[in-house]
Amino acid sequence: MRTPLPHFAYHPDPIGTGSVVSSDALCVVCGRERGYVYNGSPFAEQELERCICPWCLADRTASARFHATFNDPDGDDWDSVPDQIRDEIMCRTPGFAGWQHERWFAHCGDAMVFVGPVGFRELVAIGPRAVAAVSEELRSEGWGDDEIPAYLRSLKRDGEPTAYVFRCRRCESWRGYSDFT
Repeated sequence: MRTPLPHFAYHPDPIGTGSVVSSDALCVVCGRERGYVYNGSPFAEQELERCICPWCLADRTASARFHATFNDPDGDDWDSVPDQIRDEIMCRTPGFAGWQHERWFAHCGDAMVFVGPVGFRELVAIGPRAVAAVSEELRSEGWGDDEIPAYLRSLKRDGEPTAYVFRCRRCESWRGYSDFT
């Protein structure tokens, strides 16, 4: 029987997002086979792909041992985020795989919750505020209002382009972006 995964406040469904996967691999940090591994490549000097258990990620042991980070907070919104939250995102929260450089949003002086990678169908199911957030990001990158609807319809959760959506824990605002190779 598998132990329940640790709770990640800013990435509540790491299995659903594909960031944690079932595995018989031994964790390179604790040496245990826990049934799951982090499905990403931390930013570290050593190659650590698919060999860290979620528990060693959650308690910061993996980050401390390998001087690894799992996310790269970036942007002006992070200026008002307390250092302990920035540390939680960088060192104790599973990242996610994007087609290019992943981004993690902040809002209301806090990190945002990663909802997941989405295609058009999933984006629409989340709701109009999530659709508007991804559309607004496209506008900020120079996309015209006449181009956005067709592009959004082309989004694929497991293909490209893919959108990545986030929700603010405080005000329920949404942010998102999309990318492709």
